[in-house]
Amino acid sequence: MEFPFDVDALLPERITVLDQHLRPPARRPGTTATARVDQQQQIMTIVDELGKASAKAQHLPAPITSASRMQSNRHVMYVLKDTSARPTGRGAIIGFLKVGYKKLFVLDDREAHNEVEPLCILDFYIHESLQRHGHGQELFQYMLQKERVEPHQLAIDRPSQKLLKFLNKHYNLETTVPQVNNFVIFEGFFAHQHPPARKLPPKRAEGDIKPYSSSDREFLKVAVEPPWPLNRAPRRATPQAHPPPRSSSLGNSPERGPLRPFVPEQELLRSLRLCPPHPTARLLLATDPGGSPTQRRRTR
Repeated sequence: MEFPFDVDALLPERITVLDQHLRPPARRPGTTATARVDQQQQIMTIVDELGKASAKAQHLPAPITSASRMQSNRHVMYVLKDTSARPTGRGAIIGFLKVGYKKLFVLDDREAHNEVEPLCILDFYIHESLQRHGHGQELFQYMLQKERVEPHQLAIDRPSQKLLKFLNKHYNLETTVPQVNNFVIFEGFFAHQHPPARKLPPKRAEGDIKPYSSSDREFLKVAVEPPWPLNRAPRRATPQAHPPPRSSSLGNSPERGPLRPFVPEQELLRSLRLCPPHPTARLLLATDPGGSPTQRRRTR
């Protein structure tokens, strides 16, 4: 791909590595700030045009590589330049390879979910007129050495049939591990990785909410009969079948009302006077008629 500016002067190396800043690879002495801005605009133009050409070759509805996407993500772009002589003398671009680390949930051979963050192949393009000349392998091999990874450790985002054949031909990557997302990983991906499988905690059985302990429920079921004569007091309406509400304070016991109403003092004394004397008291009165009045009053 040719451009209306000097690509050889902008990208001095055969393979240039661009990050999210999209800055020129080297600053020449004496370069002004305006010239650096112009160079960055030229690099952004190269990235945009390469993204459009890749999307057209893969029949994508929109480019997945652009200058704005590069600036908003921590991706790395390897750009391959043609160093042969050109009629225009400005150089040309052969292709590019974009990679980046992404957090993924992938399935292993046992269909267990694993959370990993591998290096991913996000976009790969070689110009149609320069394919099958070894440029793709040169660019891919340079990336592997720079990133220090093995081919089977990579995850590929929506690879085309050409890319799958390329990986099978040059790196013997053939057997894939089925996934539920758009990424493709090959056999041996987990050979040197041991990510912990994410297991969901066991679901707790849903039951009735118990506002108080079993001992409280048993105590409320059995009503304790008060001693005589409190049990002779008239009873109120029967309480509700539901247990009393729980106290609003956390950790307090449920509030319970009195089991029997309190008896007034006058009613208690009247009940005591009306109750019949004990048989022992009757015997004492019969055997000791001359007892003192105090004893009689006490007996009565």
